[in-house]
Amino acid sequence: MSEIPTLVIGTRGSPLAMAQAKEAQARLAEALGCDAGPLTLRPFTTTGDAIQDRALAEAGGKGLFTKELDAALLDERIDFAVHSAKDLPTFLPDGLVIAAFLPREDVRDVFISRVADSLEALPPGTVVGTASPRRQALVLRARPDLRVGLLRGNVGTRLQKLERGEAGATLLALAGLKRLGMETHATRIFSIDEMLPAVGQGAIAITARTGDARTREMLARINHPATEAALTMERAFLAVLDGSCRTPIAGHARVESGTIRFRGLVLRPDGTDAVEVALEGVARDAERLGHQAGHEIKNRLLPGMLQA
Repeated sequence: MSEIPTLVIGTRGSPLAMAQAKEAQARLAEALGCDAGPLTLRPFTTTGDAIQDRALAEAGGKGLFTKELDAALLDERIDFAVHSAKDLPTFLPDGLVIAAFLPREDVRDVFISRVADSLEALPPGTVVGTASPRRQALVLRARPDLRVGLLRGNVGTRLQKLERGEAGATLLALAGLKRLGMETHATRIFSIDEMLPAVGQGAIAITARTGDARTREMLARINHPATEAALTMERAFLAVLDGSCRTPIAGHARVESGTIRFRGLVLRPDGTDAVEVALEGVARDAERLGHQAGHEIKNRLLPGMLQA
């Protein structure tokens, strides 16, 4: 035990973020052959957590769930940080790197409602609550007769708002519900074809300082190569598009027997236009293929589809 260094793990303080940090803590402790004692969790309240009254795109866009953790890493107050991969900005601050991905959970979205058993069955004019431009666009693409309203907060808060009737339905990530033991709240699970996931959905990413070789070596022991390849391709796709938080973008890659298959989608916020790309290749070429997919779809976008 004396050879195991003390490491401080940074995380957001929400129940889901803490569950993800504890998963990383447990996996690393197992890999190091120790208990969790030397691996200390330090929760932070991020700017994204504090803002509840408006969409994140209106408050500064990407990085609102990560910048306090980034600062703590760079100041060496923590040794690594655990994130939902879909919260990571397309480009990390100088001095930081993604050091590991944990095995990906179920990437699908779920439909939750007390007034209907599916999106198709909702009465016209029903308000679907979400904070995601992607989900908004996909909902309106399928049901232009529905209304979409802002629904912010952690998983528990959103479910409470739904109970209070602030919306007739909402969409959440199945991965989050599973990690919280709350998957029974799902009224229906969408297929990936029905609701293409966000880039990074279902994956846990761990960031560390670029120059901290000791910590990076330890984190490499819990890295999941298939998830790393999938996320490398998805994030390369997103980097080419360089879309803001206002742009509805979906992208999902999966690896099977060394082959990586990808689908990407860009939509207008109202769902009226959508451009899709599909690509596959060798998993070791994930980054190049992601860039290729991004350029293919970017060349086909209609004017104004990428929001500034």
